[in-house]
Amino acid sequence: MRLQLEDKVAIVTGASRGIGRAIVDAYVGAGARVMMVSRKMPGLAVAAAAYPEGSVEVFAANAGSPEDAVACVERTLQRFGRLDILVNNAATNPYYGGAMDIGVSQFDKTIEVNQRGPLIWTQCAWRHALYGTGGVVVNIASVGAFRTAEGLAVYNMSKAALVHMTQQLAYELAPGVRVVGIAPGLVETSMASSLTDIDKRAAQLPLKRIGQPSDIANMALFLASDAASWLTGQTIVVDGGASLRPLSG
Repeated sequence: MRLQLEDKVAIVTGASRGIGRAIVDAYVGAGARVMMVSRKMPGLAVAAAAYPEGSVEVFAANAGSPEDAVACVERTLQRFGRLDILVNNAATNPYYGGAMDIGVSQFDKTIEVNQRGPLIWTQCAWRHALYGTGGVVVNIASVGAFRTAEGLAVYNMSKAALVHMTQQLAYELAPGVRVVGIAPGLVETSMASSLTDIDKRAAQLPLKRIGQPSDIANMALFLASDAASWLTGQTIVVDGGASLRPLSG
């Protein structure tokens, strides 16, 4: 089965590297045109240079800013004439530790980008483009949404909220717009680069390797395509089997 996005236009936040960049690769390869969004223009410009002329455009934006969301959607419509797919991929984690010790500013920043941001960008996409024509919203959550953790407490809380938001928006925006999510496990990105036990973690997985950004991008391509046309409200775990637990006894 060859997945196609011909004549489709997508916005991908957090698009200059990691999972976001891999999703751009997959979408452009499937025939879509993509508005690449990230905070810093230099990184965006370097990333965009790798794609055929006319297949991508860049827009520097803060994923937590309502003003930037509106401006980006408007620019996408001006540049490409339509919008069919929104990928809420941008995220932040300014704090490592338990929930009891996080500062207010760190908490607010996490919620602003990871929770409020996807809602605002979806609102903008819906009001300016998707309401009349339909489309797909893909939210990038985390396996941390389904478990507790000592170090990523508030980050995981924000991703749990994103999983529920995916369900709520899928209900509200049906039947015209599908809203789906992906919960990646440990993926080889800059966030994972600080870990010193990658090989040990990989050996503990049923599939014996950590994920690559392309593993998540392939799922994002499937979910955005017509092959997933009867799927909405679900968040798909892609974690190499990390969430599997053998029965005891």
